[in-house]
Amino acid sequence: MSLRPLTPNEARVLGTLMEKARTVPDSYPLTLNTLLTGCNQKTSRDPLMNLVEAEAQDALDSLRLLSLVFETSGSRVPRYEHNFQRVVGVPEQSAVLLGLLMLRGPQTAGELRINSERWYRFADISSVDAFLEELQERSEDKGGPLVVKLPRAPGAREQRWAHLLCGAVDLSASTAPVEHAGVPLDDTRRLEARLRALEDEVGTLRSALQNVLEQLGMSQPGHPK
Repeated sequence: MSLRPLTPNEARVLGTLMEKARTVPDSYPLTLNTLLTGCNQKTSRDPLMNLVEAEAQDALDSLRLLSLVFETSGSRVPRYEHNFQRVVGVPEQSAVLLGLLMLRGPQTAGELRINSERWYRFADISSVDAFLEELQERSEDKGGPLVVKLPRAPGAREQRWAHLLCGAVDLSASTAPVEHAGVPLDDTRRLEARLRALEDEVGTLRSALQNVLEQLGMSQPGHPK
């Protein structure tokens, strides 16, 4: 299915729902407050965002019109879940890669494999590459390519991938990241990816705690009820 390009806010909301469905299934579907916390978390996000409730709700409403999001019933407060795979028509592995690219920006196949550990365990990097190439070569009758391989940055051994769900990517905008204290660029990225994975676990625990507190009618310390 061919979709219109998503806005950055829509991509962040959709990616967050896709992430939490896999990492905190006991808290899923998400309330608006829990979703907003996930969208604005300071770890595992690139770029960082600071959405307000109205912006998140607008994104949810527009995603519902595209059938990418549903509101569930039977709860005290509205809860939301994504419908990405069915609408876009991609397998689980491809959906995981697209969700990670929406949340964390361009990444190499190696970074995607590390960052996907809590979503889906790929056997090896070649498996990640195979699904990325399939997404890049997606036929027009299925909606066209959903990812693009970016030009190799100076000093990097691997090329990064970017999603196309928000429209075409400016390939000329790729700049060389700075190496850290003489550490090779790809090694630095792998270390950063590991750190982000640990930070993501902390963010997930905080999200789960907030969900429990919401159900109990309580607030986190330092936050008004």
